[in-house]
Amino acid sequence: MAEETSPWLLLIHQLPPHPAYFRVKMWRQLQALGAVALKNSVYALPLSEETREDFQWMVRQIAAGGGEASVVEARFTDGLTDGDLRERFRQARDEDYAKLQVEIQTVHKAVAKDPDKAQKEDAELQLAKFRKRFAELQAIDFFEAGGAAEVRTQLGRLEAHIAPGPPAGKGTPAWRIEHLQGRTWVTRKGIHVDRIACAWLVRRFIDPGARFRFVEPKTTQVKKGELRFDMFEGEFTHEGDWCSFETLIHRLGLEDPALHSLAELIHDVDLKDAKFKRPEASGFDRAILGVALLHAKDEARLEAGSGVLDAFYAAFRKARA
Repeated sequence: MAEETSPWLLLIHQLPPHPAYFRVKMWRQLQALGAVALKNSVYALPLSEETREDFQWMVRQIAAGGGEASVVEARFTDGLTDGDLRERFRQARDEDYAKLQVEIQTVHKAVAKDPDKAQKEDAELQLAKFRKRFAELQAIDFFEAGGAAEVRTQLGRLEAHIAPGPPAGKGTPAWRIEHLQGRTWVTRKGIHVDRIACAWLVRRFIDPGARFRFVEPKTTQVKKGELRFDMFEGEFTHEGDWCSFETLIHRLGLEDPALHSLAELIHDVDLKDAKFKRPEASGFDRAILGVALLHAKDEARLEAGSGVLDAFYAAFRKARA
């Protein structure tokens, strides 16, 4: 039996040669929608009611400008595969994230070099713009490009430099474990290093009966009482240069030394900045990659990944002892 393919929306269009500004305007709108070019006059988006409406609006504008356009629902059976097309979307977003990273790093270096009041005020304005741009990119990041995590980290570092908070592990935890029982925890679909580790931590040390929802962040409404982790504006997510796993540990005041060793490992693998230079990072990264390759469903990834985390946690406990 042939594998089920995914439906896509294609915008097939022909623009008038003049005026030139109209062609530029249409191109910019397609970029803003996150559409990927298959050919010069054919653009693709994953099928949804929202993307259908976006392309239909483009058709009306193109027709009003003297061009021709149609929207087609399609499935690829030969040549280009769904996996190929998803990778094109990820590469396009990673290019956008990389450009944003450069801009953030430039401002960060400037404020670090000359941290006077005026410089910090300008950096605060830039930070607001960066956060807005990041939110716009996440809205069109249909297939979870990897560059988002590094942008989130860079934003946290810039914010921490402008208005530094308390040192990691200091102060009163903002949450108490007894208040987190019986909750549903929500995170993005396609869980990998940080999200697998957070879910493992919740079930292992916070609430063994915790429930999880793995969602599309752009289209899912969070219900009252649910807790988000490793999501933009979530209750437990990246803070400063912490990954979400580190945030959970510090915010809950978990003092287990083996957990802190594990947090350093998760940080190095997830953020790829070699901050702690954990020698186990390469092996752990390969193990979690294998889990992701073997299991497409998130619950299966969590179960298999939990076995990996149990093993590393046990090893860290023995080493500490």
